[in-house]
Amino acid sequence: MAGQKKPPIYLDHNATTPVLPEVLDRMLPFLRKQFGNPSSAHAYGRPARAAVERARGQVAGLLRCAEDEIVFTSGGTEANNLAIRGTMELSKARRHIVTSAVEHPATAQPCVWLERNGFEVTRVPVNEQGRIEEPAVRAALRADTALVTIMLAQNETGVVMPVARIAVLAHRHGAVVHTDAAQAIGKIPVHMDQLPVDLLSIAGHKLYAPKGVGALYVRHGTSLAPLICGAGQERGLRPGTENVPYIVGLGAACELAAKTLLEESRRQRELRDELWRLLRADIAGLKLAGGQEPRLPNTLNICFPDVRGSAVLAAAPEIAASTGSACHAGDEHASGVLLAMEIPAPVALGAVRLSLGRGTTRSEIAVVARALRRAYRQVKPAKTDKP
Repeated sequence: MAGQKKPPIYLDHNATTPVLPEVLDRMLPFLRKQFGNPSSAHAYGRPARAAVERARGQVAGLLRCAEDEIVFTSGGTEANNLAIRGTMELSKARRHIVTSAVEHPATAQPCVWLERNGFEVTRVPVNEQGRIEEPAVRAALRADTALVTIMLAQNETGVVMPVARIAVLAHRHGAVVHTDAAQAIGKIPVHMDQLPVDLLSIAGHKLYAPKGVGALYVRHGTSLAPLICGAGQERGLRPGTENVPYIVGLGAACELAAKTLLEESRRQRELRDELWRLLRADIAGLKLAGGQEPRLPNTLNICFPDVRGSAVLAAAPEIAASTGSACHAGDEHASGVLLAMEIPAPVALGAVRLSLGRGTTRSEIAVVARALRRAYRQVKPAKTDKP
């Protein structure tokens, strides 16, 4: 339509991703005629059951694990709760949990809940690059440690944690290991034959499936207590009639990710690094939050000097991105993740997270760089001559 305003360039893929057309196409039949209950044995139920099991195989194919190690959930938050609270529900003698200081609330809050209910939680700090160091985890482990839960990739900085090596340390102490992999799945290779964790959480809407569906990988031999009671679906770990269309969507998204992951990751990394070069060349004092590598290929968290990131984004309406800060009653607070990295609060308030996706183009990167440079010049304080 003539004169219609173009939508902003979307660089917030770590918050959520659009449902891909090919994923939606797989879902639509199960929102129309194929409406059967997967637990029904008749002609309407059998196609639904087959679709759920096909999706289970597609998720398992991306993770390189057994199909019966996949349990479908309503999303990453439920998967994390099932892993964390389900493990500790069965833990009688061991009452200690090790986690990190930079976890997503979907992990941090279940740990707080357990802490309020008599368990002890140790939160391991990160270094100045936002990475957990193995000696810090080793020092936190105890004879009564039941669970170690460390995210695989940090959602604000994109920093990839050494979870495989941490798992080896934790297993030596007899602890169960869980990782929230919501940000990592579909962006970097995650293969269960190389990642020795017992539990791993997936969120569908982080990899181009719909919101409201996820999965928990449960390694063979790992015991969990269900959070809810019902008819026994998903091996009794997640009872309730399966959300067939969304499970089908998650499976399709995982199948697509498995086919295109390396190529797409390389493409996004090149665009991310180009954006960083363009911005750094023109903005003195621009700070990268999080180490260069290992980091998610799509994620760029930068701190603009002497301004607030929210003000920069407000002055750049061509871009849809996020800051790590929170604003309550007009009082803006710096990201707790960046503060945990010992970035001073005034610097952390200048943070903007730019997270690329499958739809991001090179021409968009050029537009974003220009818009952010212009916005920064617009909002930065004017220099005054000293008397």
